Amino acid sequence: MRIFDGDFVAVVGPSGCGKSTLLNMIGGLDRPTSGRVMIDGIDVSTMNDNELAELRNKKIGFVFQAYNLLPRMSVLRNVELPLMARGTPPAERKRKALEVLKDVGLAEKAHARPTQLSGGEQQRVAIARALVTEPKILLADEPTGNLDSKSAHDIVNIFKSLNDRGRTIVVVTHNMEVAEAAKRVIRLRDGMIEKEEVLRSE
Repeated sequence: MRIFDGDFVAVVGPSGCGKSTLLNMIGGLDRPTSGRVMIDGIDVSTMNDNELAELRNKKIGFVFQAYNLLPRMSVLRNVELPLMARGTPPAERKRKALEVLKDVGLAEKAHARPTQLSGGEQQRVAIARALVTEPKILLADEPTGNLDSKSAHDIVNIFKSLNDRGRTIVVVTHNMEVAEAAKRVIRLRDGMIEKEEVLRSE
């Protein structure tokens, strides 16, 4: 399986077929029992924990079905968190966080608490947090799984916009609207690629 710069790949298949495990291996959260995972020519599967943490911090953004936002912190502070871990100065953190919140249409909610937002808005905050470090690859595991159809549609549009601007996206999904927005769909069954379909080649 190959994923190219600027690709938008949807991974689909029945529950338990290995979709999330595949995503975790790409992101360095799980190690493969055989084969290799290469990112920019580097074998991720041979990295130690510190090297993997640095790779994730610099090149990979994660979005999960659960938003994993800290309820006592403002939206802005939640988005700033990855930059805090990097030691980014406060003024630069705020500027970058506001930029990505604007990208997901939530700049006006910067000082709200996550509990004051809808599920769709919370997921958009989670996407902003994943983007604030300017990762090369965005990995999303069932990002619309807890959302109503309108909120899911909003997330699809954000992914399409990000991809149109060159961001590489790999998303695990049961949502066919998400899958149909991708450039390629990879169907897994029993841990193996059953079928790959190119939806658009631009």
